Amino acid sequence: MKLSRAASRYANAILSLAIDKSEAVAVNEEMKTILVTLNGNKELRDFMSSPLIKSEQKRGALRQVFKDAGVITMGSFDLLVDNKRADILMDVATKYILLFEEMNKREIATVTTAVEITADLEQKVLAKAKELAGKDITLEKKIDESILGGFILRVGDQEINASVANKLGQLKRTFAAR
Repeated sequence: MKLSRAASRYANAILSLAIDKSEAVAVNEEMKTILVTLNGNKELRDFMSSPLIKSEQKRGALRQVFKDAGVITMGSFDLLVDNKRADILMDVATKYILLFEEMNKREIATVTTAVEITADLEQKVLAKAKELAGKDITLEKKIDESILGGFILRVGDQEINASVANKLGQLKRTFAAR
């Protein structure tokens, strides 16, 4: 995942301020909420990216949607909007979370399944992810019905693809090669 240098700079500045104010954990939770909200709402992403929407409207929308956010997060909204960079909010949130996890010597592992993961399977996946990373892991769960079954585990730059869709693709390539 390639994030812009600007997003990295904003995220670093926000994390630095959050650490100074002893609010890094709270801001991390807010950044997770921002990421989930923007990921699930294309209209809001488009709204923030539109050059036709005035800064005050963007600021108002962010303050309304994330009305429970703290002072640092609200300040970061203002900073991004004032600098005409509201379009990179999702990248800033992603980078903040990555920096926070790195600071706490944790890595984010993503497991993608076709259906909701069971608690038992989650523990097994978490153990495998810890083994791959060699450090504590935060497990992020995604559902993608297109993989049909099984799972895809990504830890850093490593990936284990045990999805049914992948297996079918391998079979298809095997038969096509004959």
